[in-house]
Amino acid sequence: MITKILFDTDPGIDDAMALLMLARDPRAELLGITTAFGNAPLDLTTANALALCERFNIGAPVARDVAQALHQPPGRFPTEVHGADAMGNIGMPMASSRREEALPAPQFIAEMARGHSGELPIVAVGPLTNLALALQHDPALVEHVKAGVVMGAAFGENGHRGNVSPVAEANIAGDPQAADQVFIARWPVTIVGLDVTHEVLHSTASLDALGCEGGAEGAFIREITHCYEHFQLSRSGNGVFSHDVGAAASALDATPFTLRRGPVRVATGGVAVGQTIQMRQGERFVADDRDDTPAQSICIGVDPPRLRAEFRFCFVG
Repeated sequence: MITKILFDTDPGIDDAMALLMLARDPRAELLGITTAFGNAPLDLTTANALALCERFNIGAPVARDVAQALHQPPGRFPTEVHGADAMGNIGMPMASSRREEALPAPQFIAEMARGHSGELPIVAVGPLTNLALALQHDPALVEHVKAGVVMGAAFGENGHRGNVSPVAEANIAGDPQAADQVFIARWPVTIVGLDVTHEVLHSTASLDALGCEGGAEGAFIREITHCYEHFQLSRSGNGVFSHDVGAAASALDATPFTLRRGPVRVATGGVAVGQTIQMRQGERFVADDRDDTPAQSICIGVDPPRLRAEFRFCFVG
């Protein structure tokens, strides 16, 4: 079965890995790309998305986000993770012929969802500003989107905590108010967080093999991941955690993941800003405001060999 995908992204090295996977996976039909700030300023993430589409002949239209979070000033960008160009400092040429869509990303999302009502999952792998603004623009959007799949959050499962604070993951911390709005909306969301993405390591050897055997896309992925691997070395020891690939894979087939249901809220201020908290289904607490909040799914377990094999298959077969 072919799954139509709208990809909300802030390219970003692992974003590029997920984008190329969705463009090449025979199970996916990539219908549109919306860009967000996050791994770099919005102008650069949009330029990177257009350059990737041009370089690898990806025909999906590209629409851009607003340049900052809903209610907080811009933070610093993680150049030590993704490089100054957010593509591993490889000097990737910018697009010469591709141009972004005239519609802003939130309106583009709403129109795409209505045009493919009930068919279209949104895979979001950056701060969730686009999705929150799309909900504000079109509150009935929840009736048209098939599902949301979010790469973000950390719930403390499998010993994994936050990566920008002890409790907060970068995408959620980038716009906590937007994330909270997305998680309490009455549409089905699956959250693929650090709880599982830190369980799936692409080793140096597997990346080297992909670079040799995976054609132009594989060689490109290996080139950009050198920077990412250098940063992650202290955590992974050997290779990279391809966070966004996990969300892309989940949208196509969730069976490699173990899910847990329950309402999810985001701390929007204080020392725990960006923390994601799930109340498990069946739990009840005194004076809790989540009783009327819809249950969402979070990933608490994963089959790492299967995900690595699915990613490799897209480029090597």
